Amino acid sequence: MEKIAIISDIHGNMPALEAVHNDIDARGIQRVFCLGDLAGKGPNPAETVDEIREWCEVVIKGNWDYYLSEQSGHEVLMWHQNRLGVERLNYLKKLPIYQEFYISGRLLRLCHASPNDLFHRVYLSTEKNQRLQLFEATPTLKAEADVVGYGDIHGAHIDHFEGKTIFNVGSVGNPLDISQASYGIIEGNLNDKQCGPFTISLVRVPYNIELAVAQAELTNMPEKQDYIDELRTGIYRGLKHKL
Repeated sequence: MEKIAIISDIHGNMPALEAVHNDIDARGIQRVFCLGDLAGKGPNPAETVDEIREWCEVVIKGNWDYYLSEQSGHEVLMWHQNRLGVERLNYLKKLPIYQEFYISGRLLRLCHASPNDLFHRVYLSTEKNQRLQLFEATPTLKAEADVVGYGDIHGAHIDHFEGKTIFNVGSVGNPLDISQASYGIIEGNLNDKQCGPFTISLVRVPYNIELAVAQAELTNMPEKQDYIDELRTGIYRGLKHKL
């Protein structure tokens, strides 16, 4: 049986990333996969990209990684791009958009939002036919997935329907459900097509939110107060309730 930690949506928040890193190390988990959105929103884009590159075995592209590496002209993007530099932006641009493999007889697919579309956003309330799109066959293995894990929406959950399982690992650095860092752990027989025991668990890690706020306060980054408010409340900017 092998354990893999799955993190997502760090968004330039180093105190949160360090807390999650410490928790994963304390559990003795050696393999870590990242589902994207390494930078953007938070004050430490270069530091988070560097740590993820060194630490994570698999890194998948998120929508913010796409924005930062392939778009220009917007004030928010420019602030983060200037701190990332050309080499890191090239790294983000080359990231794959999904990873899939067998574990305990199940084809498990990992992506940021969707395996074929970085902007296909799926919530628990999304219609079933749109959620099922995440399981459709990809060119890689040409088979429907049994389990899909994703990030993007910053809200952790596990759901079962149509004989399949979907789970969201939430956000390390910008959670919008509970104001604690979130990540997932999967456990099973890796690269084994024979059915066996399989576990998905979600982990919440308290971290020093006020340190993250203080680091943001030291910068002149755009939309700083929106970011700070989200860290403290777990409520998406512009909304009066949690997602």
